[in-house]
Amino acid sequence: MTSDVLAEASRRRSFAIISHPDAGKTTLTEKLLLYAGVVQSAGAVKARGGRTAARSDWMEMERERGISVSSTVLQFPYGDCVINLLDTPGHRDFSEDTYRVLTAVDAAVMVLDSAKGIEPQTRKLFEVCRAQNTPILTFLNKQDRPGLTPLELADDIAQTLQLAVAPMAWPVGPNGELIGLLDVAADELIRYDRTARGAFIGAEERLKGEDAEALGGKWLQQAREETELLGVADGGWDLEMFRAGHLTATFAGSALTNVGVRQLLDALVAIAPSPTPRTQRDGVERAIDAPFAGIV
Repeated sequence: MTSDVLAEASRRRSFAIISHPDAGKTTLTEKLLLYAGVVQSAGAVKARGGRTAARSDWMEMERERGISVSSTVLQFPYGDCVINLLDTPGHRDFSEDTYRVLTAVDAAVMVLDSAKGIEPQTRKLFEVCRAQNTPILTFLNKQDRPGLTPLELADDIAQTLQLAVAPMAWPVGPNGELIGLLDVAADELIRYDRTARGAFIGAEERLKGEDAEALGGKWLQQAREETELLGVADGGWDLEMFRAGHLTATFAGSALTNVGVRQLLDALVAIAPSPTPRTQRDGVERAIDAPFAGIV
């Protein structure tokens, strides 16, 4: 029985999405469902006309106002894993609900609006994660719009949150325009075909060598130089540092147009931890196969 519990637990990935309001976390939630094959078309956070509203916004108030006011748990299979995705309210009026959720997850995705960087609610929620050493994956959203450069965002994360940055998928293109993404580990340029309102998955193409150089040009070289700079400054990728909450695996893209969503979802399966033992109020660590315990 114990081995069955441990084997099943090892397949689980439970994470929350945290951000300041309007950074795009509910849109990202919807696109993760799309790429996991749970939905055939992605809805809009602010539904108008014939558009479909976001699935995680199930309350009438949420659908009318285009905001999340309650936490939603969405479970779905992806590859060999079972994903438990918790979409939390970003607005500070509903932050107590978010704080409770963050004590129950094994990882978190921090979504940043690339035009604004670290915002007050993002920082507050991050500190809750830091108190528990929760591993953080960062998604630099809205890279297809003018805003802070990727290096400025990385510096904001390092200076404001005291968190090392490990670039995993880095934007290629001038500020406000995405040619594609650089897969840092594979040194490949990922090109995307966009679809109307990002409602469907578009084709993706991985380019190497001359093909990548022809499409990316000087912007591809700039992306390589930026990731090398961050790698030298912060010691590169380190799984143990990531799982200890000292380093964030960083991805870039646009949730609205589906750029970078697949890479983020694949990373959640590959590097986010499965359920781990929890420390009780008396300081004793409780194993995952022990009798059930919950937060009330």
